[in-house]
Amino acid sequence: MSQFKNLIILSLIGLSFFLGNAAFAQGHDHNHAGHDHSHAGHDHSSHAGHDHSAHAHDAGHGGCGAKHDKEFFNPGGTAFHHISDANVYSIGPVNIPLPCILYAPESGVDVFLSSKFHIGHHGTGHSAYKGYVLDEGRVKRVDDQSFPKTAVPVSILHEKEMVDGKKKSVAYACYQDKKFKLAAPSTADGGVFGGGITSFYDFSITKNVMSMFLVFAFLAWLFIGIAKKYRNNPGEAPSGLQGLMEPVFLFIQDEVAKPFLGDKYEKFNPLLMCLFFFILGLNLFGQIPFFGGSNVTGNLAFTAVLAIIVFIVTNINGNKHYWEHILWMPGVPAWVKTILTPVEILGMFIKPLTLMLRLFANITAGHMVMVIFVGLIFLFGQGQTAPSMGTAVGSTLLTIFMMAIELLVAFIQAFVFTILTASYIGAAIEDHGHAAEHH
Repeated sequence: MSQFKNLIILSLIGLSFFLGNAAFAQGHDHNHAGHDHSHAGHDHSSHAGHDHSAHAHDAGHGGCGAKHDKEFFNPGGTAFHHISDANVYSIGPVNIPLPCILYAPESGVDVFLSSKFHIGHHGTGHSAYKGYVLDEGRVKRVDDQSFPKTAVPVSILHEKEMVDGKKKSVAYACYQDKKFKLAAPSTADGGVFGGGITSFYDFSITKNVMSMFLVFAFLAWLFIGIAKKYRNNPGEAPSGLQGLMEPVFLFIQDEVAKPFLGDKYEKFNPLLMCLFFFILGLNLFGQIPFFGGSNVTGNLAFTAVLAIIVFIVTNINGNKHYWEHILWMPGVPAWVKTILTPVEILGMFIKPLTLMLRLFANITAGHMVMVIFVGLIFLFGQGQTAPSMGTAVGSTLLTIFMMAIELLVAFIQAFVFTILTASYIGAAIEDHGHAAEHH
């Protein structure tokens, strides 16, 4: 099993490469229907009814005169709250601070722990620090140079305002009964996805990045331990974790790598194993109750990094036949090429795009449905339609059912991403003679 050992070690090297790329990709702000959903992550099953609409988080003063009227539970806002990235790692009701690495052209680089914000309920800070605040788990910058750069007590206020002809939620920091508007959170898209043009850049170790570190550490411990067993006990039957992981490894190798890649499967096997086990590990980690509820594979930034890597590997290794089929298509009439060539070039980019969106959509949808099912208890419990006890049993059963489905989806999506990657690479490296046999 020396081949197994070598491939596992190569897979770990690939994992570190993915981790380094994905750590830079920060989740963008989900501004849906005028509501800021960039909240701290909490467990899906331990969430009391809390309104996500316009409200102020009071920090010892009148919240700039904001009204504190009772609001009904907002299941949609809560769902987006749980799937978003954050600068706080929440385990149940406990908020664990994470390193904040922030850069603004006016003030330079600032590095500190998010505990400087005095984290309160839902990951909202009760203090501003160096001109930054923590709004429900997400760092935002006060868009006013006159705001104090020292640590000062604040509260966060959300108000509905007309922006570009649409009613949106605008965030303010309240300090000494004065409102200071908050700039859009840091995003890597430059406002393309609706997050707004940012005035600072957030390179922090967020909840999703921390989850990747934890899963990477676990996989490293698991695979290195298995490799040592193979080295120390050559020729012996697998036992313990070896017996669990070897069939999975051989299944991906024999049913995915070899059929699509042929004799060249050994070159790309580490990449395929890396993709499968890393995606599977993150999918399963995100389903552990009361442990942060991270949604890494449901983050477009993360899935985009994986898709870009697959795109680069596929096209770098593409042979002459692959590029002829895309750019020239021998034997095809010239007037047909004018139609097919743009379609083939477009297909090069559509393939990684579908990889990115499929994984993101399936994982995100499952997380949201589970949170909404749990939210029905609190929604009905506020006197709108029925007492919460009347829906608690049904909601719990539906949630358990969805958790079982999500467990299945975790394996399926890891497998689908891996097999599609193998098929794309296989089409790029396929020999002309072998391709002709298939056609």
